[in-house]
Amino acid sequence: MLNELSHTRLLRYAGLFTWAVVGCWLLSVWIDPLTVEQLPAVEVRAFEIAVSRWIAVYAVFGAVYWWITRSLGIRRPAPADHVLLLVLTVCAVGVSYFSRTGLGSILLMVVAGLLPWLLPLRVGVIWLIAGNLSITPVFIGAIEMPPLLAFIQSLVYVGFASFVFVTALVAKQQAEAREEQRRLNAELRATRLLLAESARVNERTRISRELHDLLGHHLTALSLNLEVASHLSEGRAREHVGQAHTLARLLLTDVREAVSQLREGGTLDLSAALRPLAENVPSLEIAMDIESPLTLDDPECAHVLLRCTQEIITNAVRHAGAGTLWITAHRDADTIVMTARDDGRGADLLVVGNGLRGMRERLGQYGGTLDIDTRPGAGFQLRLVLPTAASAVREGVPA
Repeated sequence: MLNELSHTRLLRYAGLFTWAVVGCWLLSVWIDPLTVEQLPAVEVRAFEIAVSRWIAVYAVFGAVYWWITRSLGIRRPAPADHVLLLVLTVCAVGVSYFSRTGLGSILLMVVAGLLPWLLPLRVGVIWLIAGNLSITPVFIGAIEMPPLLAFIQSLVYVGFASFVFVTALVAKQQAEAREEQRRLNAELRATRLLLAESARVNERTRISRELHDLLGHHLTALSLNLEVASHLSEGRAREHVGQAHTLARLLLTDVREAVSQLREGGTLDLSAALRPLAENVPSLEIAMDIESPLTLDDPECAHVLLRCTQEIITNAVRHAGAGTLWITAHRDADTIVMTARDDGRGADLLVVGNGLRGMRERLGQYGGTLDIDTRPGAGFQLRLVLPTAASAVREGVPA
């Protein structure tokens, strides 16, 4: 059962379990009446207030942790996540302050498991050390621990939290490696299908060329010789020569039809290569509406559209913060039109990165265009247009 859970889900459940176990200390306070009875009457009220505050910060910690880990590792961290991370750290310190224990340091270990997923490595390490050392004044004031011993105690918890931090960092790296492997496998499958289609087209073209050059020429020569022989022969021999001439002409017609069919069938079906790219993409649902068959004569043009589709999916996962991506592709006269639209956060000011710039350059080399439309809250929409006879137009130079 545990093997079926992802790294992030295991981390989430482990953190919630640790948080629940920390709450057992509060349960021990309620079930042990001596805890309150041994206090002077004037301190009972203060103790109840401290416990109520402890419950409050403890509950807030659990609620925030549950919320912040709901899609951990799936979406890109936002500024709101950093604010919630600060709330978690403050709540952990508050638990130690109001309970007058080191329970807050245990909760900071739970926070340490989130740092690699939400912060850059260097910032996460600084946050880890600063968060644990911030409990030192609590140890000194609330628990009345000597300053040196309080500092050493905090360093001990830094070591424990560092182990959790490194474990979470390794889990994140493994998740990223797994996603990269999935992406490469999808690209490999798509490229393999495209290569298979290209090999099929090349073989049909080669066979049609051989039939035309060898059989076609020889049958034409045979037909001409038989026609001459029919004029030179007499009697039954002339009748048989005429029949052979008729058969030669029929065979030549059949060869020409076979060559035409081979050449007409020598096109790439791009739809078969594009569909594997949409399989098993984490955190993103891809709806593909691809005309089938979507044929192209030029393998290089098909490769351009394949790479552009890969870049569209990668951008939607890494940068758009989208949950759904719609991709359509169809033939429009002498062009292939592809549109891609996501439901991500969009952008007010479009910044063209290397990915979009590379797509535009690839399409431009074959006479294609790329149009981008985006607005805040409306996601990204791209429209790619590529001529089907792009092999005749390279770098803007007509054939």
